[in-house]
Amino acid sequence: MPVAPLALPRLIAHRGAATYAPENTLASLHEARRRGATWVEFDVKLSGDGVPILMHDESLKRTTGLARAVAQTSWAEIQQLDAGGWKRAAFAGERVPSFEAAIACLAEEGLGANVEIKPCPGREVETAMAVVSVLRRQWPPELPTPLLSSFKDKALTACRDAAPELPRALLIDALADRWQARAEAVDAVGINTNGKKLAASRAAEVKAAGYLLSAYTINDPPLAQALLAMGVDCIITDSPDLIDAAIRA
Repeated sequence: MPVAPLALPRLIAHRGAATYAPENTLASLHEARRRGATWVEFDVKLSGDGVPILMHDESLKRTTGLARAVAQTSWAEIQQLDAGGWKRAAFAGERVPSFEAAIACLAEEGLGANVEIKPCPGREVETAMAVVSVLRRQWPPELPTPLLSSFKDKALTACRDAAPELPRALLIDALADRWQARAEAVDAVGINTNGKKLAASRAAEVKAAGYLLSAYTINDPPLAQALLAMGVDCIITDSPDLIDAAIRA
């Protein structure tokens, strides 16, 4: 089955609008839309009992205060945690959302999504399969086709095998000589890389090879402008309003 066509926006809001609201929460997704984003990026991993949730870290400590691994905590327990108070008091009581709740929020706001598969160690295939299963059941047909991304080649390979029609992007912190071999192995359509480490020569190499190129996590307007001038297709940012104003200037 061919990969669905993908047209990325020039800007994607990172973990929602993480400068302004607690990352990977429904509040952050709503805030991203309020600040002009048309697409968001967020992280999906599994609770201890296999429920896909929005969470970046392997531990719940930083964003909820509970010093326990996500993979050792049930969804019922995670739902009781405060995922907002760490950001500021106005968000106290915000919960860790399920992936399904996040998709419902995207439908409400009309947002496209770069879904980063962020598995706990050893759960690469399991997490990928859970993401694909939810997308096939619940993704709204009126929204653009989602982009699946991951640092884990094994997760992207599982997505390719289970849902070849869903476009994939390989996440690489710093592009090295073997980047294209890895991208080809998972049939990626895009490369998402650390914009602070991206050289113009590497950007040109990626574009010449026919890949979409996205740069994270860029909150500095001059750097965003420089990356776009280098050929980067999409800037991933915590501050969508600030970067949008810069790239429109």
